[in-house]
Amino acid sequence: MTQREAHITVKDLTMAYGDFVIQKNLNFTIQHGDIFLVMGGSGCGKSTIMRALVGLKEPAKGRVLYDGMSFWEAEPEEQDRTMRRFGVMFQSGALWSSMTLAENVALSLEEYTDLTPGQIREVVSLKLALVGLSGFEEFYPSEISGGMQKRAGVARAMALDPDILFFDEPSAGLDPISSRRLDDLILELRDSLGTTMVVVTHELASIFAIGNNSVFLDPETRTMIASGDPKKLLAESRDPKVHKFLTRGEEGAREQ
Repeated sequence: MTQREAHITVKDLTMAYGDFVIQKNLNFTIQHGDIFLVMGGSGCGKSTIMRALVGLKEPAKGRVLYDGMSFWEAEPEEQDRTMRRFGVMFQSGALWSSMTLAENVALSLEEYTDLTPGQIREVVSLKLALVGLSGFEEFYPSEISGGMQKRAGVARAMALDPDILFFDEPSAGLDPISSRRLDDLILELRDSLGTTMVVVTHELASIFAIGNNSVFLDPETRTMIASGDPKKLLAESRDPKVHKFLTRGEEGAREQ
């Protein structure tokens, strides 16, 4: 069996705000086509790590490599080219409330492509259809549900056909049914488009539903204490912190 090529490699990464270290000595690899989870409890630095991966915050130490290219050591022009390969869905969805869904999705197409207005409309309709929002082009964010807003955020992140999609707590604030639909969408997009997914999450249902690779961040030691397939970590990890995190709620369920 041929080993898959590394899409993202993180080497000896340390993230800090001034002298305050958030996470240190992180080493992990994300393969092409992974749904890779950055997981851990609140305050462990998951979103800060994602900011380093998407080019928003420079590490205090270490390297982030994309297909072997060291992002933070590259020239600004190469960094810009690399970032155009990314699609990012922020935790809130981050849609512009004064714009329709179509206008939100069209923003990056208008900025970074030479497509005509007619071609942009076609691409926008396709992206919204891919996330189950065909026919909602002229709706404003306030006119649709929270789950639909999240899916619209995915459509916008996909506008430029990125190699990598980043999700920051995509299920936050959603009811279980909407959360499962979003998980199913992430799986469908990975399977149909072959896109690498990086998902920051602490939601157990999502962790086991979508993840095939992961890193577990510990807020106390401020470093990673586990990595790999979450299902294997649940079955095989002997670290009590990892086991406790991955079995949250089981005690209560057994008592009922």
